[in-house]
Amino acid sequence: MITGLMFRDSIISAANNIANSRQAVDALNIFPVPDGDTGTNMSMTIGAAAKEMATLPDNCTIEEASAHCASALLRGARGNSGVILSLIFRGFSKGFKGLKEAGSKDIANAFKEGVDAAYKAVMKPTEGTILTVIREAKDAAVEMAEIQDDPLEVAFAALQAGKEALAKTPDLLPVLKKAGVVDAGGQGLILVFEGMESVWHNGVIIQSLDGSGVTPVSVPSKSTVANASDDIEFGYCSEFLIEKSNNAKEKDPLRLRAYLESIGDCVVVVDDNDIIKVHVHSNEPGNVIQSALKYGQLINIKIDNMRYQHANAEVGVKDGDKIIEPIAAEPKNDYGFVAVCAGQGLEELFSDIGADVVVSGGQTMNPSTDDILNAVMSTPAKTVFVLPNNKNIIMAAEQAIPLANDREVRVLQTKTIPQGISALLCFDDTCDADENQMNMMAAAQAVETAQVTFAARDSEVDGQQVHEGEIMGLCNGKIKYIGKEITDIAFKTTDKLFRKNEHSLITIIYGEGVTEEDADAVTQKLQNKYGNDVEISVVNGGQPVYYFIISVE
Repeated sequence: MITGLMFRDSIISAANNIANSRQAVDALNIFPVPDGDTGTNMSMTIGAAAKEMATLPDNCTIEEASAHCASALLRGARGNSGVILSLIFRGFSKGFKGLKEAGSKDIANAFKEGVDAAYKAVMKPTEGTILTVIREAKDAAVEMAEIQDDPLEVAFAALQAGKEALAKTPDLLPVLKKAGVVDAGGQGLILVFEGMESVWHNGVIIQSLDGSGVTPVSVPSKSTVANASDDIEFGYCSEFLIEKSNNAKEKDPLRLRAYLESIGDCVVVVDDNDIIKVHVHSNEPGNVIQSALKYGQLINIKIDNMRYQHANAEVGVKDGDKIIEPIAAEPKNDYGFVAVCAGQGLEELFSDIGADVVVSGGQTMNPSTDDILNAVMSTPAKTVFVLPNNKNIIMAAEQAIPLANDREVRVLQTKTIPQGISALLCFDDTCDADENQMNMMAAAQAVETAQVTFAARDSEVDGQQVHEGEIMGLCNGKIKYIGKEITDIAFKTTDKLFRKNEHSLITIIYGEGVTEEDADAVTQKLQNKYGNDVEISVVNGGQPVYYFIISVE
């Protein structure tokens, strides 16, 4: 039988196992745009559950362990892969409900529930992904449970079938076959299952490897957190290591220290051969991460919400089995807005046009469901509209909907910053929530978005060879231009989208790595071509990753 203790330890083992291989899973990403990579998102997601598992006693039941795991995964889910992982384990929890320990048919039933939860959440399921891997694993578990009354054998059969399904993912998705890789999400799931299998079959918790990026699971003492000041100026404690890169944009750690001191306190930046150690308290953890990425890749990432910890410590983290929520703003207003973006200029822009709370995050630092939920609960409104502004954040935002018990949450599926801006500007307080949701999404979908960024890895897209570091121009998310000169790519990408008889307004949002003069150069090229047919605005967004984000309306 699988006991609660075995399940508890297996999640810790799973978190260590995928974190040990996080970079290898990230490397399976075949799209060259820098984003919230699959391995990192899945590792951070299950890492949240591992921390929760470490608080459970040895005599916990499998119902208790799986329920706590599912709750932590849900709140800690980052990116689409992290959300799907959390849904699989939510199904497992449903399958183990009411059980002290699990037998073979219970394991099979848990897999059934996990598959159902994952597939229901995806509007258009794609085969050759993590969904295929979990479904094939489920089929094997169900089949084995019919002939073998041993839960360990059922679990092992599921793992083996999952591995076989993973190996076949390139046959189901031509883009994977062309790149010569398996699906990253499926690989992450197998690493999770292998970590669990190590405990269930061998009684061994896989440990973190030196330099793997695994933060040891530990829970701060309640008294330590409770002694913190009531007046916390900077709410997020960020700690991590930077592995220096020869190709990094920045080399001098003193510049990083200076930036961190400008947005926070308790700054520690220690340059140690190939590693830079970083600690800072700030209100902008996303910007902290983005600034650090200029020096190399990050490992041992740990971000704590100190205000949340302090509030929970004072009222008690748990009351029996009930988790105490952070103090919420009273929903006085009819409507409120939460927007996700990175960059001081963009944060100020969203605040200026009506966002009550701005969640710091974006392409390479996907906020968790809990980050978005906290923002929703901090918004003093009965109905809160959430603008994710990134396709890899939408699912995490949607998971916050049932968690906000005293207010309605409506997630608008905005996939870019310009879509979010247009949607928010379209809000009309004389309309009801349904009308506004429809009108705001119509406004978002009417916007064309051009983006200019750099290739994070060598790749091939639609027959085009892309080399790491090259400049890429994206039209509505699709790579259209590749080159060396940023302003030239920005002009070409915008020109590709602009149609004289349909469009009249262009907004150029420039970010880190370019100047206002660069934005003016793009403006001049566009005005030279379109003259009085176009009105152009320039905004300093300060966003990382994207040199330019340009809207065409």
